[in-house]
Amino acid sequence: MIECSLGQQAMLICVDSYEGSVPRGRLYLPGQPGQHFESLSQLLLRGEQLLELGGGVQSFTTPRIFALSKPLRPEPCDARQPVRGNAATFEMRILFRQHASWQGELLWLEKNARQSFRSVLELIILMDSALRAEEN
Repeated sequence: MIECSLGQQAMLICVDSYEGSVPRGRLYLPGQPGQHFESLSQLLLRGEQLLELGGGVQSFTTPRIFALSKPLRPEPCDARQPVRGNAATFEMRILFRQHASWQGELLWLEKNARQSFRSVLELIILMDSALRAEEN
């Protein structure tokens, strides 16, 4: 189980690589096994699934879908893997799930920098700016 300094609703995002603006790494929610992700869409979809399964902040809306489909198959992480990303590590605290998006705080652990976000798009821009800064 991962202990997060931001509290029980925090997710730990370990980005191991960021090539061509495609993040690859691991996602952790306290009390849940870690999940691998190979793209931004997998990161977001698995994050949403973990929020639903982990009893986190409840969504204010029911998601709209075209058709029922099987959820993404979980790809649990090796428990021996470090809980730090090779490229960057973030703690994300979801405060609200309104307007079919997430609102909260993102902490970039390597730089001890904290920033609030009002949407998933803003979250993506924050993470991209940190990962591009690490490249340079």
